[in-house]
Amino acid sequence: MTDFTLGAAHRTLRDEVTAELRRRILAGELAQGERLVEDRLAAALGVSRNPVRESIRVLAAEGFIQVVPRIGATVARLSAEEGEELFDVRMAVEGLAARLAARKRGSASAVRLRQVLDQAKEAVESGRLEEVADLNTAFHLAVGEAAGNSYLALMMKPMLQRAQWIFSQTAAVRGPHSWQEHLSLWEAIEAGDEDEAQARAVAHVAAARRSFLTATREPKPAND
Repeated sequence: MTDFTLGAAHRTLRDEVTAELRRRILAGELAQGERLVEDRLAAALGVSRNPVRESIRVLAAEGFIQVVPRIGATVARLSAEEGEELFDVRMAVEGLAARLAARKRGSASAVRLRQVLDQAKEAVESGRLEEVADLNTAFHLAVGEAAGNSYLALMMKPMLQRAQWIFSQTAAVRGPHSWQEHLSLWEAIEAGDEDEAQARAVAHVAAARRSFLTATREPKPAND
C-alpha cells in the first residue's frame, strides 16, 4: 500500500503542510468554523505538531484560519461582506491585468492561457470540481503573468487564493459559465483589444460576484 502521508515525502514540511491544509480548506474538507486540533492534524498528515503549528500561523496570516486565545484555531468563516470587498478589489486589479495582457500579448502567454482553457473545459465536462477551481485560479494567474507587471503579480497570488475559496463554493454552478467567460476574455487578449479585454475581465468578476451572493444569501423565514 502506498504511503501518502506528508511525513513520508521527505519535503520541506511547513510548506507542504501549509499547502495541504490550504487545499483542504479550499475544497471544503475542512469546513468553515471547524476547530483545528494540532494533534489530530499532525497524525492525519504523518508529521509532528511543529510544522502544523507553523502552518496554522501562515494560514492565519492569509485569513484562512482564525486563532482565538484560550479557544484555539478554527477555519475562518467567509462572510458575504468580505466577499464583496474581495470582488471590489478583483474588478480593479483583474481589469488592469487583462488590459496589460492584451497590450503585451506574446506567443508564450497565449499558449499558456489556451492550455489552461482546454484543461478547464475537460474538467468542467467531467465534473471534476476541485480541479475546475484550481484551473480557474491558474487561468487568472496566467493573465497576471501575461500582463508582465511584477507589482501586479505580487498582488494577484494571495488575492486569487482567497478568490478560489469563494469559487469552490459555487464551482458546480459557475464552472461552465466561467469557462466560457474565460474563453471570451482570452479572445480579447489574443486580439490585442485592451478596452474589450478589460471590460470582459470586469464583467467576468461581476458575474462571479452575483453567483457568490446568490449562494450565500440566507433564505427568508416563511412568515416574512
